[in-house]
Amino acid sequence: MNNLRILAFLILLFIALNGKSQSIKKTTDWLINSEGYLAAITPSKNGKEITLSNGLLKRVFRIQPNVACVSYENLSNNQQLLRAVKPEAELIIDGKKINIGGLYGQNEQAYLIPAWIEAFKANENDFQFKSYTVSNIQPYIKWKQTSWAGGIKSTTGKMLTLNFQSASLKGIDVAIHYELYDGIPLIVKSLSVNNNSNHAVTINRCVNEILAMVEEESAVIGTPDQMQKQHGIYIETNYAFNNAMRYNISDQTKHWDVDSSYTSQVNYNFQTPCLLRVYPEKVTSVKVDPTNVFNSVRTHELLIDTYDRERRGLMIRKMYATVAPWTAENPIFMHLVSKNDNQVKDAINQCATTGYEALILSFGSHCNMEDTSALNIRKWRALAQEAHQKGIKIGSYSLFSSRRISDDDDVIDPVSGKPDVAALFGHAPCMGSKWGLAYISKLKYFMANTGFDIFENDGPYPGDLCASTSHPGHTGLGDSQWRQIELQKELYRWCNERGIYVNAPDWYFLDGSNKIALGYREVNFSLPREQQKILNRQNIFDGTWDKTPSMGWGFVPLTRYQGGGEEAVLEPLEKHLKDYEQLMMQYYGAGVQACYRGPRLYDTDKTKQLVIKTISWYKQYRDILNADIIHLRRADGRNWDGIMHADPYLKHKGLVMLFNPTKEKITRKITLPLYYTGLTTTAMVQEKDQPGKRYVLNRNYEIEVNVTIAPEDYTWLILQ
Repeated sequence: MNNLRILAFLILLFIALNGKSQSIKKTTDWLINSEGYLAAITPSKNGKEITLSNGLLKRVFRIQPNVACVSYENLSNNQQLLRAVKPEAELIIDGKKINIGGLYGQNEQAYLIPAWIEAFKANENDFQFKSYTVSNIQPYIKWKQTSWAGGIKSTTGKMLTLNFQSASLKGIDVAIHYELYDGIPLIVKSLSVNNNSNHAVTINRCVNEILAMVEEESAVIGTPDQMQKQHGIYIETNYAFNNAMRYNISDQTKHWDVDSSYTSQVNYNFQTPCLLRVYPEKVTSVKVDPTNVFNSVRTHELLIDTYDRERRGLMIRKMYATVAPWTAENPIFMHLVSKNDNQVKDAINQCATTGYEALILSFGSHCNMEDTSALNIRKWRALAQEAHQKGIKIGSYSLFSSRRISDDDDVIDPVSGKPDVAALFGHAPCMGSKWGLAYISKLKYFMANTGFDIFENDGPYPGDLCASTSHPGHTGLGDSQWRQIELQKELYRWCNERGIYVNAPDWYFLDGSNKIALGYREVNFSLPREQQKILNRQNIFDGTWDKTPSMGWGFVPLTRYQGGGEEAVLEPLEKHLKDYEQLMMQYYGAGVQACYRGPRLYDTDKTKQLVIKTISWYKQYRDILNADIIHLRRADGRNWDGIMHADPYLKHKGLVMLFNPTKEKITRKITLPLYYTGLTTTAMVQEKDQPGKRYVLNRNYEIEVNVTIAPEDYTWLILQ
């Protein structure tokens, strides 16, 4: 009997300890609880090193006799990412290459033993370290929030600035900035070149990050393109474009190079891609006048502790919430196709009646933001005031690319010397031309004087080079891309700091834009509605791996678009209420705003009540519907598909959207992964307005629920 009591006690003790250990593991995962991971910048006792750490990453710099990064470690999985020391940055100024910092003497490049460092030497021809400062991180953009953005918290952390000077380039001062954020394994690195000399200099190249990374894989034979790159670090800069709607394809700065000094690598031809260098390749000649400052791209370095696609995506999404909190703004908007002012007034009234928050004059409408005449300004100011009086934001579409202006203003092909020959979209004006500079000026004037608070810019500058030497916004081919990008980004920062919401179909999130397209093929909206519903859910599923729901927009054309017959359109709305409802629920249920493009939101009282009901539901669960998406099953038309929102900080820890595309009622047992909801032992699951049911989580933080869904219908679950 005593043995049984002892056994029972031991079992209870094991359960208690096991539960406690799981709870500790749970709360120390920064994706679930990031409190306590505070940035600190600490000099060593001997004054030879500086350490940046927040409990999630640690980066160590040797600062004597010059600066070099000697350790870069992910503390979540104890991965050391660095195998060798390299210069901290590299400049080519007036044709002369010069390193920023750097230590020399490491013969074995496969790994770095700390005891070796003491013998390393500096090169007198490099920029030499002079001093450092530590400060709090300051916002890169002074965002003026004017739309719903959930519970976004202010960004905090520490910044280390290392200052360098050169014996050969008198008056040229270089500062390297490292921003270490609280609660996330993220460093943002940038470089500033201050021209304090009495003459202009030309920067031919600025490499603001050089890291000798541990290789991801070793191959005896293989090219850099064939071999995997280091997975433990995610690099993103604010220099990405081409309208791919994906950063990895839009990136213009990340280079995985070979390292011939690494002579002990497995690859016989020294072709392992293990040297990371960050710079815009096509920027080859940027003039910096006396007293002026050149600022490099901002390199975001996020340390990744997993190969799991969902967790990796969650980490990237948390990065955006940290460094670009404006991407959480997510107003409910309509895309109006208008021919006259009365249609605008009617749409404003419909938005106010149904709970919509914003109205965008779509392409094909009668709003011309480039018309800055007094008459046009007065007209749109009056309409904006009418919208604002009813709590509705208003804005308009403006086309930039895919547009011919003139031989003098379009981009000039560097090979043929002719306009538009090499333009990515067939035709493109140069942002640095007289027309381009005037375009920016007119847009700012229009928005400032009408009170418009949304700007939808179609076809932002996609990176076209321009060989013109007469455009006032750039000097020639070597700075044409850089100057045009800077003009584009400055426009978006201008909007951001004035509370003007920006839709832009290119990757300018880090410089102030709020939303980009999910990624879709426009001609698909001419297909039958039944196909559109499934394709739209695929777009949502695919477009939210690395983007939060608020970062992408979808599309619901209410009238004929890109062709198609009666089977493709929703108008008249009253005759297609079931499809209209499901299309709205697919998008609002994902937290994704779609462009409901047409002349109206409703045509009858029955349609109006449907829209009111849907928007009311969305607002009721708005916080959790804008939370990160956990991908359950992609739509394929054969079986159920669905997604789950998760946020451990909210009352509703999760919300699940499930769809049945088949023509038969289905009952399915569905596994819900609840780890990122923060729930650890039990979960209360409520389907729509039905009574809730309590479930016990298994050791993988999962539950199984039985769900029945009507044919071609949907359901949703709330998790608490």
